[in-house]
Amino acid sequence: MRFDVISLFPDMFDVLTHYGVSARAWKNGLWTLACWNPRDFTADVHRTVDDRPYGGGPGMVMLVEPLEQALFAARAAAQSEGCGDAQCPVVLMSPTGQPFTQQVAQTWARSKGVTIICGRYEGIDQRFIDRHVTHEYSLGDFVLSGGEIAAQAMIDSTVRLLPGALNHDLSAASDSFHEGLDGLLDSPHYTRPEIYAGYAVPAVLRSGDHQAIALWRRQQSLLLTLERRADLIDNARLHGALSGSDEAFLDMVQQQGIEQVRSLLAEHPVALPKTRRQ
Repeated sequence: MRFDVISLFPDMFDVLTHYGVSARAWKNGLWTLACWNPRDFTADVHRTVDDRPYGGGPGMVMLVEPLEQALFAARAAAQSEGCGDAQCPVVLMSPTGQPFTQQVAQTWARSKGVTIICGRYEGIDQRFIDRHVTHEYSLGDFVLSGGEIAAQAMIDSTVRLLPGALNHDLSAASDSFHEGLDGLLDSPHYTRPEIYAGYAVPAVLRSGDHQAIALWRRQQSLLLTLERRADLIDNARLHGALSGSDEAFLDMVQQQGIEQVRSLLAEHPVALPKTRRQ
């Protein structure tokens, strides 16, 4: 897949092609990256990309024309790789955008490409947004100096989902928020040594009983999600993604409390009847 990024600081994106999973995937040709600096599409000696806002107020606003010309150049290059205008979303990093989620990353990973606009200063002329932007996304309820760091996070979260990007194809499928996990948080993980500082790996993970291990991980996932992101439990229930044993386990947590159930679940899964709540 292809990412086109429009940014005043294109060098910030070198990290994606130099380090970690995204760099390995880039070297293996699983994705491509092209950065476009709006300053390269200006005509004045100062390479001006911003001006004072109409109506007054603090800060500066990014000009339409340099952004638009950079976008046209990106689209032309993307077209040559088979990613036409209709197929490629044009995304603006914005604190007013919708929350970026794992589901969005999964959608991007199945697409041919994405064009990302990284704003700076007080904002971007609304006419550019109205004419060209198809989606606006935010990492959360906080403000950054520009869209670059948010864009890097979104690109990384997408690239790791591409087939062949990770050492094990099932690694991405077991991530928190992944649709294959019904949007729940992931369960705890352990590796060698078996005992560290007096703390042992839970017995079920050393048992070789894969059915018990799967049940333990599911119950741990449910418990952690209920404790930290109960809204994800509600969403899973709304979409019919919880089994009868899931509901029975959650009923037990409600009756006995999270700490009591965590103690019961420390070494082995909790055996429950498969009676689904109506």
